[in-house]
Amino acid sequence: MQTKPPNQYGALPLAYIGDAVYEVYVRTRVIAEHPDMAAHKLHVHTIKYVKAHAQSNSIHAMLDILTEDETAVYKRGRNAKSPTVPKNADLTDYRHATGLEALLGFLHLAGEKERLNELMAFAYEHAADERDKQ
Repeated sequence: MQTKPPNQYGALPLAYIGDAVYEVYVRTRVIAEHPDMAAHKLHVHTIKYVKAHAQSNSIHAMLDILTEDETAVYKRGRNAKSPTVPKNADLTDYRHATGLEALLGFLHLAGEKERLNELMAFAYEHAADERDKQ
């Protein structure tokens, strides 16, 4: 269905698809970990992993394990000028989150499923910081 190589997409379209891919991953994992949790509580729990602050934590934790090409995609996303400004997120966190989403979108479109799943699992495990655990 894809009409051009992933490296020919702009950073924001990559982030757009990456956001969706990561959201599905997190929702699937949260429901697997909490199969009897009510839908609203599943939603609230999911937000802890997909909000900009959590994604910023994740990308900072994974920078050392990214390849040079992956880092370049992340930086393209981080530096992209979004037409919207987040209302519930710090702008710096939002930019880092956009970079992570661009990277995940790139890997998804490139068909790099193993690496995509590896990085999403890593992101999930590193989303919370001490402030979030309280």
